[in-house]
Amino acid sequence: MLKAKKQQATKPLKSKKTPIREWFDSVLFAVIAATLIRFLTFEAYAIPTPSMENSLMVGDFLFVSKLHYGIRTPKTPLQIPLTHQKIWGTDLPSYSTAIQLPIYRLPGFTHVKNGDVVVFNYPPPKAGEPAYPTDLKTNFIKRCIGIPGDVVEIRQEQVYVNGKAFPTPARSETTYFVKTNEVLDERFFRKYDIVNDFKSPEGPFINWQPLESYNESTKSSTLVGYRVNMTEEVRHKFAGFDWVKGIEPIMEPKGLAAQGIYGGSAYPWNQDNFGPLTIPKKGVTIPINTQTIAVYGTAIQRYEENQTVEVTPTSIRIDGQPISTYTFKQDYYFMMGDNRHNSEDSRYWGFVPEDHIVGKAVFVWMSIDPVPADIWHKVRWDRLFRVIN
Repeated sequence: MLKAKKQQATKPLKSKKTPIREWFDSVLFAVIAATLIRFLTFEAYAIPTPSMENSLMVGDFLFVSKLHYGIRTPKTPLQIPLTHQKIWGTDLPSYSTAIQLPIYRLPGFTHVKNGDVVVFNYPPPKAGEPAYPTDLKTNFIKRCIGIPGDVVEIRQEQVYVNGKAFPTPARSETTYFVKTNEVLDERFFRKYDIVNDFKSPEGPFINWQPLESYNESTKSSTLVGYRVNMTEEVRHKFAGFDWVKGIEPIMEPKGLAAQGIYGGSAYPWNQDNFGPLTIPKKGVTIPINTQTIAVYGTAIQRYEENQTVEVTPTSIRIDGQPISTYTFKQDYYFMMGDNRHNSEDSRYWGFVPEDHIVGKAVFVWMSIDPVPADIWHKVRWDRLFRVIN
């Protein structure tokens, strides 16, 4: 009697992926991987303005570490991956505010320190922009001058922290009057990385310009010199030219209140003479009066997650009740650009809250000159892989 052959189990054959499916899976994996890397470790940024020159220049591309200060959890989770505010190439928002979460920060390698170059979300509402959630506000980069509890003061352009002179960054810039009758052009200033950019959408950026005196009797103008933003190193080089008759710093005098300066309604401060000002620290209680409202009222109203805050020059009401003291709920920082006379920073809009901190700028990986002398000098090779300090 013949035995029937044992029937073998068979597995269904897997259908082969189509080229389109393989392409879609590859793109999806790349997007997920890039999103996780961007969220958990490093993110790439470009420098659009000269506020950090000459430490960082327009056209520098840098990596910012989110690991140093700790990863910040998203406030706005409903967002198209690898976007910030808008869908690429459109004015359409890339996010939805249907869900807004509290922001937390995971432990990092370190804390923000005095002198760190920090990327953060621009705290106040920016003119012409919608009211973005905290994690989607425009990114700024500045140097941290003061940390929570520090007392910051600027005297004749020199920064002091807790009464001690704060080291001026080696490549920082400020404004000088270069007295000369010599006619100088763009080619000359470019040799010293002093460039005017009239084409940038963020500009124009003026780093040098001729100054003339007008003779009423002859109805003519005469060149007397140049207003120049430059580093201390370049200033020494200019001082050695025999055709330079003198170099003087251009700064605002002490006691002269400048328009747009933070706290200016109560204090005679300007960009070169500012403070002393104590930076808010979590858990610290302050009295509420005319002087404190002028410098802390904005933070209490905008950044402390209070429900209803009414601020006047003489009083603060929270949920309709007047307060005589206030205890801060988070830490704050004071930021300034290295280009001291060409930077919109804490001297103008105040403190950076802890929950606005994005990460630490680590190094420049590429640098493109936005207005090169010629195509051969488009890449600034000497700035590639420069560590930021």
